[in-house]
Amino acid sequence: MQKKEHESLKQDQKHQPRFQKFIEGAYDLSLGISIIVALILGFLIGLGLKKLFGFEWLLWLGVLWGILAALLNVYKAYKRHKKALDELAQNPRYTSKEFLEQTKEWDKEDDE
Repeated sequence: MQKKEHESLKQDQKHQPRFQKFIEGAYDLSLGISIIVALILGFLIGLGLKKLFGFEWLLWLGVLWGILAALLNVYKAYKRHKKALDELAQNPRYTSKEFLEQTKEWDKEDDE
């Protein structure tokens, strides 16, 4: 059964686009930039609403929107990384007990 899982993992890796690692790396680097952009956009929207309607609290509403957007970006990045780590945990290569049992079987084959 583990052999089938290992083969399916190899097939999944073959179907990934050529620049998948590069795209994921760029996406991770953009997290910091997206946080700053969300805060600046929230502030600018709040400032625009304050100037348009004349209420001071609209500025703080825009800042709050920016903070919430930045937190949403962090949460999405967390979920993406958690999913990747969960997939890695299912990889038979990194499950030590199963891997050790397989190596014992290989050693038995070599001894015969």
